[in-house]
This record gives sequence, C-alpha cells and structure tokens, in this order.
Amino acid sequence: MSSPSFCRTVLLASILSLVGLTAVAAAQEAHRPHWAYEGKEGPKEWGNLDASYAACSIGHTQSPIDIKDARKADLPTLKFDYHAVPLNIIDNGHTIQVNYAPGSTLKVGERIYTLKQFHFHHPSEEHVDGKTLRLVAHLVHADADGHLAVVAVLFELGSANPLIDTLWTNIPSEKEKPQDIPSVSIQVQDLLPDERDYFTYAGSLTTPPCSEGVSWFVLKSYATVSPQQVAAFAKIYPMNARPIQPTNGREILQSK
Repeated sequence: MSSPSFCRTVLLASILSLVGLTAVAAAQEAHRPHWAYEGKEGPKEWGNLDASYAACSIGHTQSPIDIKDARKADLPTLKFDYHAVPLNIIDNGHTIQVNYAPGSTLKVGERIYTLKQFHFHHPSEEHVDGKTLRLVAHLVHADADGHLAVVAVLFELGSANPLIDTLWTNIPSEKEKPQDIPSVSIQVQDLLPDERDYFTYAGSLTTPPCSEGVSWFVLKSYATVSPQQVAAFAKIYPMNARPIQPTNGREILQSK
C-alpha cells in the first residue's frame, strides 16, 4: 500500500500538471490572432492575419453563400433529439454563444452528430435567392470523428421567441467569461420552426480559421423574432456577418 506522503506527492504533482495545462491553454487563447468584421482585421484580411487562417482567403468551399438554384433531391430527414440543459452562455467578443451540455443529437441518414453550441449572427449570413434576414442561429454539431455539421435557423420579423428572451436576459456583463446558470433550463428545440425541410451544401466555418469540410443544413422555413429582440442584439453586435462567398460550382440540394 502506498504511504500517505507518497499519495500526497502524487496528488500535488497532478494538481500542478492541471494548473500548467490550464495556463498553457489560456496563453494560447490570449495569443490567438484577433479578427473582426470591419477594418484592418475584417473579412478581406482574415487570411493574412495568421497562417492558420489561410483557408479564409484561399479556400474553395467557403461559407456563407447565397442559396439559389437548389436542386430537389431525395434527402434524409433531419432527426433532432435535443434535450433541456442548464444555461451556459458567453459573450465571446464576436457573438452571443450558448454552450450545450452533452447528450443532444442530430441524425442525418446514418450519421449522428452531437450538439456542441449555438450562436447568432446579425443580419443573417446566409442569403436565400439574394434575400438576407434579420437574424440567424447557427447550431454547431460534431460527430465521433470530428466532422462538423451546422444547422442554420433563419429568423423573420414577427412574434417574439421566448427562448431568445431568456438568452438576452442572461447575457453576461463581461466579455469572454462563460456564465453557468443552473437555475435556468433551456431547450434549443424552441428555436426551430415547425417545418424541417432544408437546403444543404458543403461549406466551411464562417469565422476564422474558416475550416472547410463542414456540412451545412439551412432550414427552408423561418422562425420568428420580434423587432425588440433584434434591436437588443444589435446594440451589442450591430453587424457580425461574414460577406457572401463564391459558390465555385458547388451543388446546392434541397429536400423535396
């Protein structure tokens, strides 16, 4: 049996190791190149800010795009299995983001993705037949192999969304500090419209590093958001949408 002093030594070493890893992660985050939606660090310059952002300039399947001339196809149904979770919300300096606890999934055909987080852009990044909307939510998922899938929920002006009211009420006062609120339970399903037909295409992340290989699912039906809810977000982020990117011959499909 190990001696008490040996156990204390191992425990101390483990704690110091964890502290060291946390410090390294914090340092890496602090040194990540800053980017913005306007000016010298805006979208036209993202690819020049850091080598890891190169895809923002030289990628061929970038997002967002203007969705038009979509071909009807026999596509699998999007099967959402989302659960209510305690709210974890952050103003990350670029958007309002909600980190989602494990256990909620999206199934597309035989592939299962886990919901990681969702966030908002104003105005919508996606265009549909040249039309932009007032707000979009991006629901970011990953499968067991690390493949990403993003579900885009577009919002038109109308009735207030109760979940958005809850989120806006709990936006942290300080940026880049996630806030756990165990007393507030949220269900991301409350953002989705009733109809689940969709457009799909191969794209990328819409923010640096603009990584490609992302499967996009843009819901064809719109959810609603009130003018007051849009205005509240716009006070924090007047514009946080990347410009439309070339399709470069990509095929856009739509469910029948």
